[in-house]
Amino acid sequence: MSVKTEVLKLLEGNRDKDLSGQEIAGRLGVTRAAVWKAVKALKEQGYRVDAANNRGYRLCDDNDVISAEGICLTLKEEYRQREICVCRCVDSTNQEVKRRALEGAGEGLVVLSEEQTAGKGRKGRSFFSPVGTGIYMSVLFRPAEEQSKDVVLVTTAASVAVCRAIRKVLGEEPEIKWVNDVYLRGKKICGILTEAVSDFESGRIDTVVVGIGINYRIPEGGYPEELNDIIGAVCTQDQVVPRNTLVASVLNELYGLYEGLSQRTYMEDYRKWSNVIGKEVRYSTGAGYNDQAAWEYATALDIDEDGGLIVRLQNGEEKVLRTGEITLRTC
Repeated sequence: MSVKTEVLKLLEGNRDKDLSGQEIAGRLGVTRAAVWKAVKALKEQGYRVDAANNRGYRLCDDNDVISAEGICLTLKEEYRQREICVCRCVDSTNQEVKRRALEGAGEGLVVLSEEQTAGKGRKGRSFFSPVGTGIYMSVLFRPAEEQSKDVVLVTTAASVAVCRAIRKVLGEEPEIKWVNDVYLRGKKICGILTEAVSDFESGRIDTVVVGIGINYRIPEGGYPEELNDIIGAVCTQDQVVPRNTLVASVLNELYGLYEGLSQRTYMEDYRKWSNVIGKEVRYSTGAGYNDQAAWEYATALDIDEDGGLIVRLQNGEEKVLRTGEITLRTC
């Protein structure tokens, strides 16, 4: 492990106090010059490090660079051996994970990026991914044969994982819009895209990639006008919780729920936090999402054990939606 990485671990783990160059050097068994060079390199990477004579070094309170070291501070011990890769910029974290999966990456790999140039949403949509203000992450799972039948529930579990993490870390109360969006204060703050890759010969699902995009803070200058009334951010202006803390909490929840996917322990929370049950919705299950004639009206009644949305049609008939798109808009 490099001196820079070791210095970052110490600074992340001691945000509440100053560490002198001599103390850091002593802990790591290196020279003070090596510590100075490591701090300089961290600053060049965007870390805000306060350095003062007779006091030492400390990460600034507003420092919010995503790092594996910062994530591991609050990641459960049993998950710390899983690979965490943090990129400055990628086309899409889902695409990056799929590339690494083809190269043999193992279960639980997580790829994060400060920016995406081609972030992916459902139905081929793009996901707005400005630099430095969001959490853009994808996780790789390699389901065993007995897990394959339940992988359709990964998106449901991921939605609950995000909501639980936000509640624990920030004390906010997000809700879930079936099937993969998380809302807070009436606006979308998170989208989840799950992609499965099957083995050509066996037909069995070989890999599952769970992409999670969270609008953590409002970017400087705000959102584009066409998105301003649709999307929001998790943090209010006065909240300074580092993104690393929320990432670790999401991973703790997601890894745990995935291990017990078939037990469906998350379904109670998924229903409880739904923002559609009992409301009038429009839905479309076909390909023509842009065709107004393809949409129908219904009332959302419940969510079944397999994550399907139970709706009552206008003729009184009940139907279970397994895939598709819904909106709470009434026109």
